[in-house]
Amino acid sequence: MKYTLNKSILLYLSVILFFPHLSNATILGTVDLTYAGYGANDSMLVWGGYIQGMPVYAGVAKFIKTGGTNEGKLWSNGTIGAFCIELAEPRYNYSLTYDVIKPSSGPRPTTFLGSAMGETKAMYLQELWGRYYDPGWVTGDTYTDKQNSQAAVFAACIWEIVHENFSGNPLAWDVTVDGTPGTGGFASDYVNSIIANNWLHSLDGTGPMADLRIFSYDGMQDFLVAVPEPATMVLLGMGSALGLLRRKKKA
Repeated sequence: MKYTLNKSILLYLSVILFFPHLSNATILGTVDLTYAGYGANDSMLVWGGYIQGMPVYAGVAKFIKTGGTNEGKLWSNGTIGAFCIELAEPRYNYSLTYDVIKPSSGPRPTTFLGSAMGETKAMYLQELWGRYYDPGWVTGDTYTDKQNSQAAVFAACIWEIVHENFSGNPLAWDVTVDGTPGTGGFASDYVNSIIANNWLHSLDGTGPMADLRIFSYDGMQDFLVAVPEPATMVLLGMGSALGLLRRKKKA
């Protein structure tokens, strides 16, 4: 998320001095990333996580990956498209080494979320990505109005899933209404809420499930990304080969 105002960032930074981040997330690897601007995106107004009607850019953040360790090697060096997760954390505009963690254990707990999102929300994000993510949002240098609008819708859906208390019924999600008491929750305006809510209400566990990870840096914005399919197959193949080798040794 790109902030167009600084007051909420200053408020957030003052709060974390008294409530430092804690995380028990298992680190699966690292990636070296340099921020490279936006892919498809549009602006909207956002409420939630200390933000009150702030105009933001919502859509795909583009990064250039230059290195990685362990699971971080699943992504080839080059451009990666990712979505902001946290409403109140700033994005670092230069180069950082991010930890790779599972969505269920991220984002790293913040003062307004209080804990990681857990397995249920992570599965809804997997289905949202599997059903509606468009790789065209990150390729090229220019995007159509439809691409920009739908990338912003996708970002709003992610924030709705991550930040709202979940009632157990996807039909209760509404990107125009903050339904969570306190500083959590999410609401938006100037986004295509009809498409956003239709996408959210369609999540019933029967759609395709993307393999997702979070690129996490404590104290900065965390990003949701998909594991490349060929990399997943290579990883599975390596696991099968190792298992076969072990069986041969036992024999």
